[in-house]
Amino acid sequence: MKTKDTGMALSNLPSSFSRREFIKYSSLAMAASTMPGVITGCAGFKPRQDCLAQLTANPGIRQKDAVFSSARIGSIQTRNRILRSATTLGLAEKDGRPKKELIDAYVELCEGGVGAIIAEVMGVQKNGRGSSTFSSLFYQDDYIQDYRRVTDQVHVFNTPVIAQIGHGGRQTRRAITGEATVAPSPITDPYYNEETPRELTELEIREIIQSFISTIERAQKAGFDGVQLHAAHGYLLSGFLSPATNERTDHWGGSTENRFRIIREIFQGARKKVGNYPILIKISAYDHQSDGLRVEESVHIAAMLQEAGCDAIEVSCGMAADGFSTIRVTEIPTEAVLAFSFRYKDSNPVVKTLLPVFAPLLVNRHEPLFNYNVCAAQEIRKQVSIPVIVVGGIRTLPDIEQIIGNKMADFVAMSRPFIIEPDIVNRFKTEKQQASSCINCGYCLLAIEQGETRCFYGEV
Repeated sequence: MKTKDTGMALSNLPSSFSRREFIKYSSLAMAASTMPGVITGCAGFKPRQDCLAQLTANPGIRQKDAVFSSARIGSIQTRNRILRSATTLGLAEKDGRPKKELIDAYVELCEGGVGAIIAEVMGVQKNGRGSSTFSSLFYQDDYIQDYRRVTDQVHVFNTPVIAQIGHGGRQTRRAITGEATVAPSPITDPYYNEETPRELTELEIREIIQSFISTIERAQKAGFDGVQLHAAHGYLLSGFLSPATNERTDHWGGSTENRFRIIREIFQGARKKVGNYPILIKISAYDHQSDGLRVEESVHIAAMLQEAGCDAIEVSCGMAADGFSTIRVTEIPTEAVLAFSFRYKDSNPVVKTLLPVFAPLLVNRHEPLFNYNVCAAQEIRKQVSIPVIVVGGIRTLPDIEQIIGNKMADFVAMSRPFIIEPDIVNRFKTEKQQASSCINCGYCLLAIEQGETRCFYGEV
């Protein structure tokens, strides 16, 4: 998507904005340059969403028993089919170790009835920490006892806890790691433009594979019930999978098999070390780049994952360069970007005035707002026999009942609803409420730049 010169002179700018207008336009600008980045290669791609009609086709049919029955993912016995998707809470020390407050937050989720917790993503290498999304690290053995305290406390409540592990790849920032970015593509990402991402060497790829394998071993020793590889949202493993970001011409790029190779080798190496220990994965089933990943190819990748020994697939979407795709919002959250973004909260008045004018040309707010990965998950589930987990805009008990009851996915996962209501599963089970109170403002996840994650309910 290329932008045009608007021909708008400064004298044509409105002399004043209403508060609502200011939020709308300035937020678009800030988001374009910060939270998910300027759109590149946008072709207006939209995955099919016709399957969503199934969610309202038989509203009188209840599937509550199926939702709240226990289920299995490999050797993991979940309490029910509603999982907490990996969510960074900002409760790690500067060196990436978990704080006591993280344990308290997980206890609150356990008491609230969650089926299982997928812990926030932990970096497998110190220099692959990524954005503030990777506030936790697990790259060396002396972290094992720190995480053992987390898992021991969660297990008191008979709740499984799964360690999500990842590497920031092209979305690693020098401001976070203090070191240079490494990435599987030589293309500059406009969002993370502090240095140009470069192609990894063969040795670096081998080192990263070993880092994933070693971290899986650590997770097992620390008492996690399983691990989940983060291969979504434009981070390193996702960057290898998507043809939009993987432009390599060697055996790590090109064909689907070559782009999948790094994940296959992680599974092969890990299985030699940890046996049948549950290894899950989170993937973006599609992105919005013109030459990016599509559901049809992700269905093939899912079959390859099953063959490689994967225990479950969590289906998400998108990457930073898509705009608000992975995280969908009712309107672009200007106030949060201005308040929390380390790049723009102290911007000069000129920048804050000009960006609102051009931002609408640069950033997308994707729709639908709800259940937007369900159709992709359903397509994947038709082709594999391992459990499929779907995440993305799932907000109501009736929708969850239909997703599980119609076998569109085996599990649902939520993130933001657990931030505002850690006990939402119990609320659903007792029917105290039918829908999350989350208003999809996105402030909570933008606040990760500044510290602890919490619900702001649309106000800074």
